[in-house]
Parts: sequence; structure tokens; C-alpha cells
Amino acid sequence: MSTSAPYPLQLELHADRHITRWRPLVQWLLAIPHLMIAYALRTLRQVLTLISFFTVLFTEQIPRPLFDAIVMTDRYEWRAMSYALFMYEDYPPFDFELSSEDDGTEPHTSLNLTYPEHLDRWKPLYKWFLAIPQYLVLFVLSIAAFVGIIVAVFAVLFTGEYPERIRDFLVSAYRYGLRVETYVGLLTDRYPPFSLAA
Repeated sequence: MSTSAPYPLQLELHADRHITRWRPLVQWLLAIPHLMIAYALRTLRQVLTLISFFTVLFTEQIPRPLFDAIVMTDRYEWRAMSYALFMYEDYPPFDFELSSEDDGTEPHTSLNLTYPEHLDRWKPLYKWFLAIPQYLVLFVLSIAAFVGIIVAVFAVLFTGEYPERIRDFLVSAYRYGLRVETYVGLLTDRYPPFSLAA
């Protein structure tokens, strides 16, 4: 597969940088119902990934309904986290569309994942090992993202604007982490790039 082709997972944020100044102080509280659902969906995703492990080993693919359900959990979590981090103001919908293609219900975020028709039978046994360098990068990105969130809180409190570069970095770091999770989680065989680019 050509490395110039887009990565199978695409994640975006489309939102105005203007954020009401009080939002960083309370938006995480408003997000609690969504975060609780996202946590429950993460548990579901772990069970579905275990089932996927065996379907890939025995059939070299993930059944489409199973794949769509896993992608739905990732999409819901992205919406919940981006709202909790006050990247936009409109309350996200409680939407559970079982599809790998984003239906656009939430206009500020999008997450799409291309369905793989065929997966390598034996990769589930060693993908986690191949991803070790990615996890080292993610560790560094997590520290930088934490600092970025703190800076963004004060920037919004004092200016009412989410700093563009910080927000772009946070979205890119989240995308990077989700691409690694998608690879290790058996949703694609394509190794994630060492890049923050979309």
C-alpha cells in the first residue's frame, strides 16, 4: 500500500476558536454524563476487541457490524473528550450511530475509519510489540498535551480565545494516539506514521 495514501483513520475538529471565558472552569462538569458513557463504551470496546482478536485469527477479517460498533465507541469518546477540553461550546449529542463513517450529527468533530476487507491472520499476536516505539512517542506527547491544556485554560480565561497552535497540537496528539490504538486494536494493519499531520 502506498505510504502517500491517507491513513485509514481520520479525525478532525471544526470549531471557532472563540470560547466563553468561564467555560474552562465548568465545561468538564457539563461533560461528566458524556465521560461516564464514554468510559462504559471503552469497556465495551475492550470486549469487542477481544472478540475481534479471534475473528481475525480464524477468518482474517472483522465482521462489519463489530467493526462499526468499535468505531462508534471511539467516535463517542472523541466527542466527549474534545467537549470536556472546552474545544467548542455546543453540547454534543448522545449519538450511538453504528457506522465507521461519521454521520455529521455533531458538526464540530468527525472521526472516520476505513473498513479493512482483509487483515493479516498472525498480526494480532505481535502488533502490540511493534507498537512499543509508538507508545514511547505517546508518552512524550501526553506530557506536552497536559502542559498545552493548562496553557489553554489560562489563555481562554484571559482572552476568550483557544490558542490555535495549542488546539491544533491537542487534536493532532489525540489523533496520533487513536491511530496507535486503532492499529493495536486490530482495526487496520497499516502501521501508524510517526507524524502529527492529518
